[in-house]
Amino acid sequence: MKLVVVSAGLSVPSSTRLLADRLATATAGRTPAEVEVVELRDLAVEIAHNLTNGFPGRALGAALDAVTAADGLIVVTPVFSASYSGLFKSFFDVLSVREKDALAGKPVLIAATGGTARHSLVLEHALRPLFAYLRAVVVPTAVYAASEDWGAEGLAERIDRAAGELAALMGAVPVRTREAGPAAVVPFEEQLAALRR
Repeated sequence: MKLVVVSAGLSVPSSTRLLADRLATATAGRTPAEVEVVELRDLAVEIAHNLTNGFPGRALGAALDAVTAADGLIVVTPVFSASYSGLFKSFFDVLSVREKDALAGKPVLIAATGGTARHSLVLEHALRPLFAYLRAVVVPTAVYAASEDWGAEGLAERIDRAAGELAALMGAVPVRTREAGPAAVVPFEEQLAALRR
């Protein structure tokens, strides 16, 4: 299995990348997945060129191929002006123009970072609708980390719950259902239903 992490953090070090790494580690702990990280900061110029000329550069093309081929995605963006970053949106615009159904049916864990907890609804009002439009299967638990969340109680539990949901949607771990016992492996559609209960 292949897990691809898309990080839209701009600074170095980046709290966005830190959250992405923690989510990837927690997910990879549940599934034998190969993890690949796509740093959008490094692709900014190629993304802009693709928007104007329609052709991806070599690095951007490889990143688009990785996302398209992934069995699961973790996407993390900083919050700018109460929404995802322009770089984050531009990358997924380029992806959807290149291949309209690239994310259709693909399990996606959405996450964001910000300076204050007041922007946590960006997950439900911006990211979830974006990935629903792209026909991805977004895990029920989204993770937001404000500055005060680092080292505070609750963040680790949210990361763990979201990672477990993503791993289950990737088909890597058994999911308990009302019909099946605790060790039964159930089909993908039943896993989705079990997560929604």
